[in-house]
Amino acid sequence: MIGVLVVDDDPRVAEINAAYVAKVPGFRVVARAHSAAGALARAGELPVDLILLDHYLPDGTGLGVVAELRRRGHQADVIMVTAARDVATVQAAQRHGALQYLVKPFSFAGLRPKLEAYARLRTTLAGGGEAEQAEVDRIFGALSAPTGAPGLPKGHSPTTAEVVRRALLAADGPLSAQELAERAGISRQTAQRYLKLLERTGRVRLSLRYGETGRPEHRYAWTGAG
Repeated sequence: MIGVLVVDDDPRVAEINAAYVAKVPGFRVVARAHSAAGALARAGELPVDLILLDHYLPDGTGLGVVAELRRRGHQADVIMVTAARDVATVQAAQRHGALQYLVKPFSFAGLRPKLEAYARLRTTLAGGGEAEQAEVDRIFGALSAPTGAPGLPKGHSPTTAEVVRRALLAADGPLSAQELAERAGISRQTAQRYLKLLERTGRVRLSLRYGETGRPEHRYAWTGAG
């Protein structure tokens, strides 16, 4: 069983997240914590393999917790579960070694694939020994591909789809194709192509913003659904 520490400043949210974890076979919640100090204490006392870690804590930040854990030699894996959407925090989480980043609010359907992918990753790593390139690719790609994404049609890159997903997740609200293109560093045409694909598959929600004149502006937000 994979031991999970659930950390959230809101006890009610922590209970919900813990209930989600308990529904996934192979996982068990070993403790809950509601502060940075509590998270560090529980991680030091209990057999914790994975931490579902909020960023905004009353006595610090989730990233600060990760840094302190590593300083103490604790190697528990981390999935950030937080309302922090700014790109700087997302990038900092990645640099601190977070395996995934799940933006609140999310449903069980949003968390479950990430836990299942993490379980597959642990199974792969448990084999030990040396890895051929294909095995290395599976290890590094296990948690980075768009969660639950369908097979991409010819001419679409999983890497670009992931760039689009991350840009939408980091946004404070729906984006236009032009805004997405600027944030993701891709052309507007490419942004439109991927947005239409993700909308058709239920991963992106389309809304319309009406101005005083002219056609309404199409705006897109990541849903994580279906």
